[in-house]
Amino acid sequence: MLCRILFAVAISLQRVEAVDPLVDVSYTRYQGTSLLNGITQWLGIRYAASPVGALRFQAPQDPPSDSSIQLANEHGLLCLATGASPMDNTTSEDCLFLDVYAPTNATSKSKLPVYFFIQGGAFNANSNANYNGSGLIKASGMNIVVVNFNYRVGPYGFLASKEVLAGGSVNNGLKDQRKALEWMQKYISRFGGDPQHVTMGGDSAGAASIALHLTAYGGRDDGLFHATAAESQSFASMLNVEESQYQYNNLVIRTGCIDEEDTLACLRSLNVTFLQKNNFNTPSPGAQVAPIAMYNPVIDNDLIQDYTYRAFEQGKFLHLPAIFGDDTNEGTIFTPKNTSTIGQSDTFLQSQFPALTFEHLRTINSLYPVAEQYPNSGKFWRQVSNAYGEQRYICPGIFISNAHARDSVSCNWNYHWNVIDPVSAAAGYGVSHTVETSAIWGPENVNGGAPASYSTTNSATVPVAQAYWTSFIRSFNPNTHRLPGTPEWGAWTLDGYQRLLFQTNATAMETVPDDQKKRCAYLSSIGVAIKQ
Repeated sequence: MLCRILFAVAISLQRVEAVDPLVDVSYTRYQGTSLLNGITQWLGIRYAASPVGALRFQAPQDPPSDSSIQLANEHGLLCLATGASPMDNTTSEDCLFLDVYAPTNATSKSKLPVYFFIQGGAFNANSNANYNGSGLIKASGMNIVVVNFNYRVGPYGFLASKEVLAGGSVNNGLKDQRKALEWMQKYISRFGGDPQHVTMGGDSAGAASIALHLTAYGGRDDGLFHATAAESQSFASMLNVEESQYQYNNLVIRTGCIDEEDTLACLRSLNVTFLQKNNFNTPSPGAQVAPIAMYNPVIDNDLIQDYTYRAFEQGKFLHLPAIFGDDTNEGTIFTPKNTSTIGQSDTFLQSQFPALTFEHLRTINSLYPVAEQYPNSGKFWRQVSNAYGEQRYICPGIFISNAHARDSVSCNWNYHWNVIDPVSAAAGYGVSHTVETSAIWGPENVNGGAPASYSTTNSATVPVAQAYWTSFIRSFNPNTHRLPGTPEWGAWTLDGYQRLLFQTNATAMETVPDDQKKRCAYLSSIGVAIKQ
């Protein structure tokens, strides 16, 4: 019933005459660009104050007022990434900017549904930056507004310790995201959007962020979004502030701030180039090598009050229309291709999840035997890829869909992306992590990141995916505006375990195989124990 009611609201929206691309956002005015495709874009809108100097390691603040007109014709610089060169001129500590795309004929009375996209990057990079929203808007029939943005990552966004908690703020990357949501609630109507009809989308760390916002403040509803569409949701190992102290201590030692009485003030005073030179991952306590991503959101007993698995298990999340889903081979791009022994496999897994016990690893090894073999790779590469892909991505998605179904959220869908790219398949990477973003946004809109086949042999999948996604954005139901001839995307149920299988010219509903259900049941059962 909820899905149908929301649809009724969505289709009642009316268009009025176009508005000037010069938009007043109270603290300044932004001059957008009207494109020949019927879409106006505003690039590089500052949604929060520059987080530098005294605002380093602080929660985001309101942007300053400026009476002059700002040309919104260039993307803002990306946020500094862990392990990246301090000389990268595409990044900056001053990075809290967003982009808005809207139909040119939209006005403040249009009340168009909004797609708010959180990019991924393992909370240590902005890895899906500056995607062009034009493709989604055209696929929607010019019926939505699209927003994407940057947020702080690595230590700039997720440094945590007793010092940061006392003299600054933790989980600032997530707070940046909420700041952008709050900005949207205030101003998106001036671009033609409806602040009461917001779908929060995201991939990887962006999809992990969706899960964290659903459970934020114990599941408190601040009215910032109204539906979620998560691609390859990621459950990393999540520490509390005390357990994260080693990260702060290591950074203080590396930067020479150890001799200062106020080490946090010292870190704030450092030249950002020098600080960035010392921004790299180190092994977690109890692990042998550094994890893929060391800085992550932390349990602060405020914004994040518990492990994500337990929050969903206890029903402490917003019960909103939702899509969750994954790719067939989620782990291949992360795991060392030269993994040749079970010892190397277990070392990798334990470095990502240091709380894994001997018993856990023995069981995982039995559930994931040696798998397919590929040239120029170790015997256990696909074995560890399969284990990691399900542990971090696929099984959490199934668990969340189950939690929604258990709590009678009927507007609840899950998918399995299995569009085969021949180049990726031949290299052994298969259908890799978040590759579906190339279809959802359109291969021409993701800054060269799309497989070539998405413009040739797999091109037929693009309009199919875009129609389901824009239908969900418009009506909170992926079926309302799906392409004629495509299958109805059945809702996920506890007794059915059915999801939509995306394949070129063969998209159809499927049931989760029994062996995957068995593996996921075990991995989810140890999720809290390994701090997911």
